[in-house]
Amino acid sequence: MASQVATPTSLQTTATSSSTSLSSPALSPSSPVQLSPDDVELLAKLEEQNRLLETDSKSLRSMNGSRRNSGSSLVSSSSASSNLSHLEEDSWILWGRIVNEWEEVRKKKDKLLKDLVRRGIPHHFRAIVWQLLCNAQNMPIKDQYSELLKMTSPCEKLIRRDIARTYPEHEFFKEKDSLGQEVLFNVMKAYSLVDREVGYCQGSAFIVGLLLMQMPEEEAFCVFVKLMQDYRLRELFKPSMAELGLCMYQFECMIQEQLPELHMHFQAQSFHTSMYASSWFLTIFLTSFPLPVATRIFDIFMCEGLEIVFRVGLAILQMNQTELIQLDMEGMLQHFQKVIPHQLDSGPDKVIQAAYQVKYNAKKMKKLEKEYTTIKTKEMEEQVEIKRLRTENRLLKQRIDTLEKKGPPRYSEESVLQLERELVQARLKEAESQCALKEMQDKILDMEKRNTSLPDDTNVARLQEELIVVKLRETEALTGQKELRQQVRDLEEHWQRHLARTAGRWKDTPKKNTLSELQDELMSVRLREAEAQAELRETRHRMLELETQNQIHSNHLRRAEQESRCLQDRVQTLMMQNKDLHVQLQEIKRRQAEIECKSKEEVMAVRLREADNIAAMAELQQQISELEIQREEGKVQGQLNHTDSSQYIRDLKDHIAELKHEICCLKGQRALANQPTFDGIHIINHYVGEESYQSSDDDGVKGHTLQDPQQRSRIRLHPNLRDTDSEEEEEEEELRLSVPQGSNHKSTTV
Repeated sequence: MASQVATPTSLQTTATSSSTSLSSPALSPSSPVQLSPDDVELLAKLEEQNRLLETDSKSLRSMNGSRRNSGSSLVSSSSASSNLSHLEEDSWILWGRIVNEWEEVRKKKDKLLKDLVRRGIPHHFRAIVWQLLCNAQNMPIKDQYSELLKMTSPCEKLIRRDIARTYPEHEFFKEKDSLGQEVLFNVMKAYSLVDREVGYCQGSAFIVGLLLMQMPEEEAFCVFVKLMQDYRLRELFKPSMAELGLCMYQFECMIQEQLPELHMHFQAQSFHTSMYASSWFLTIFLTSFPLPVATRIFDIFMCEGLEIVFRVGLAILQMNQTELIQLDMEGMLQHFQKVIPHQLDSGPDKVIQAAYQVKYNAKKMKKLEKEYTTIKTKEMEEQVEIKRLRTENRLLKQRIDTLEKKGPPRYSEESVLQLERELVQARLKEAESQCALKEMQDKILDMEKRNTSLPDDTNVARLQEELIVVKLRETEALTGQKELRQQVRDLEEHWQRHLARTAGRWKDTPKKNTLSELQDELMSVRLREAEAQAELRETRHRMLELETQNQIHSNHLRRAEQESRCLQDRVQTLMMQNKDLHVQLQEIKRRQAEIECKSKEEVMAVRLREADNIAAMAELQQQISELEIQREEGKVQGQLNHTDSSQYIRDLKDHIAELKHEICCLKGQRALANQPTFDGIHIINHYVGEESYQSSDDDGVKGHTLQDPQQRSRIRLHPNLRDTDSEEEEEEEELRLSVPQGSNHKSTTV
């Protein structure tokens, strides 16, 4: 459905807006936005590409118009297409980053986001960005959409009648019973069932149609519900259209302040603001401007609300002030309908830039809203008073006509007693009505106190509406009470007349007595009729009280539902935060486990190195002790040549000194191994080698070999120690060669 709704025509129309939007300068008159270096670099690239596109626009038009200069046009078109591709790529990167990091951008870089939205949202990002701007994702009402379509709405005939009038020239909606008209009908029908007070209004169909050009119908329905609730559109589309009147009043005050000459001309021509600006606020310029321009303005409306409508409207009047002052009423209407839309065919950048040069004060708009509410309250009270006076005048005329037709009435004693009883009952009812009136006044005072204690402007407006309704009903009750008082006065007058006439009644003839009795019966019937009317008014008054209570209870329920929704949103936010914190805690635990594992491995490696160094030191010390023993044995035997034995002893001493030096080196390495740094694990491998030295004495005695198991053991050390082992072997070899092979010497094997 989403691929079908986003038609090719809508893609082409909005693609122009997305391409031109990136070429507009910074439109915000506020202080400069603090941008990161990456964002500044990206914006610089976009502006450079926009300048290249502007310079190549003439060559593009020449290529589309004719092919006479084929070489230059092809070169310029290729450069422009390459620049456009780079521009779209940078735009995709920037908006993709914004969508992925939406919460952070919305909180920390709100000014940057507003600036980018004013430049224009790319077409492919509009659907998701609009939903994010109005917070319409994951709405519970989305699940009810399919059920709403199965229900029947009382507004279906009106919606069907107006479907063909919505975007009649657009490809997606112009064909009868097409997909566009069907989904538009579904969304409007669903909302008329959700909000029965508003139901359906024709201007809302244009907003829904624009949403359907960008997204599927379920998402468009959710976005439209959010717009009606949070963007003041619901108050605009209510049957009373009170919010539209407020917007017209605020806009007219802005014209009077900033364009006084044009305002005086409008007053002289009786050209009211609602004659040209009501459609601007109801459709957000969708029925007044070209669709690409209105879409760009709608981007800003999604981000900033109705403020952009006031700004753009006043900018349009500033741009056309000179022409409008020279026209009469009909000419101004024609100018708004035909001339102004064509002024925006070149693009929305000019009017948007002019809109942000308009002075707009939010505090002053709030003040104007309070003034408008006060004016409307006074008008309502005056209308109620006029209605009451008209009702009294009508009743007095009816009584005068009735009295003129009846002539002088006569009463019997029974009728007089009945009138006395009715008079007592009327006075009792009057006392009861006064008590009820006092209670209603106390309730009104209580509601006014609550109204002053409530900080929310929307709640204050609702309470003011309730107060107006209660005052209207109070005035109706007062009117009924005055009518009852007038009836009591009439009955008292008739009673006095009866007393004046009954004094000489016994002198009348029987015929006159019969006539007087009939007149008395007629009077009693009329009195009963008056009593029934009084009871009927009392019943109506009670019914109005019940309706007021019902409305108050419904308002309380609506406020409670809003509070519950806010609490649910807060609970969901806290749950998401708790989930994120849980994920962070798991990540921290995992990193801690990895660090502990690495530390254990390092400790084990250090211990292995220490053990290997200790073993190497023990073996070297053992070799030293063996060499010393061999030296002592050589001295005791005394069979070697004196020169040779002294040379041999010197070699052994040198060898012992070298081994002691190696021990010192190993101790130094052990001290370095105790430091926290870890440079690897050196593994000591042991192997056993057998060496024997044989020599024969002068008598041919066979030499004997010393083969001690401890003497055979050799050690393979770190590469730094291998040179020492080789030197030791060379010395042993020289010693072996230096011993003579004669029979006069005895051999010793080391």
